[in-house]
Amino acid sequence: MRACVSPTSEVRDDLGIAHPGPVRRVVSLVPSLTEAVAVTASGLLVGATNWCSQPTLPAVTRIGGTKNPDLAEVVALGPDLVLANSEENRAADLDALRAAGLAVWVTCPQTVPEALDSLGRLLAGCDLDRPGWLDEAARVWAPASTAPRRRAVVPIWHKPWMALGRDTFAGDVLARLGVDNVLSGDPDRYPRISPATVPAYDVVVLPDEPYAFTGSEWPAPAAVRCVSGRHLTWYGPSLVEARTLLERQLRV
Repeated sequence: MRACVSPTSEVRDDLGIAHPGPVRRVVSLVPSLTEAVAVTASGLLVGATNWCSQPTLPAVTRIGGTKNPDLAEVVALGPDLVLANSEENRAADLDALRAAGLAVWVTCPQTVPEALDSLGRLLAGCDLDRPGWLDEAARVWAPASTAPRRRAVVPIWHKPWMALGRDTFAGDVLARLGVDNVLSGDPDRYPRISPATVPAYDVVVLPDEPYAFTGSEWPAPAAVRCVSGRHLTWYGPSLVEARTLLERQLRV
């Protein structure tokens, strides 16, 4: 996996790669980026994954999953730009698309400010003016949390148990809401865990994606908060409402 780099003054993706325009046809392999482009300029999108659920896009060709896209279909759509993420998409698939002559724009934000900056550059790279929702998201997330700090374990998968570890966008979102991930110092970004041996915590945060937790899976007695996985992990227009929604869900 390529390392993320700081962008230069030229509009570049999160890997530091500049892509020549113009951009008139876009295929997105990332649900949150699909939403960002669709809300800003839906006419650009010609392809998206089966998991791209927001907003409804009846005229867009579905090209499979984030981990198993139909690469031949993506190429056949003739996009000027393919949107991808260094975590959600396999490097081998992105390399194959590049080998087929397609430009691939890769994102890899690990914090809310990085996500806002990344989105701004991506939309500029698609020849789009900066949208109002992006400025509103920046305004919403600017204030520091005044909530008492709590320690949380944040599972993302069951059988085997996996959780948020170090340097994750979702972990930064929670930290900005006063919730500190007890596994933020783990060597792995998404470590396998045992509920019986995780560090001391005050609350278990269970998102409804990528695993559809219902709240009953955690085997140890604990305060459990079920939250929207889309609002915890997606970076795009959902950031405008994510803070208020997550604060409410974490209080329940």
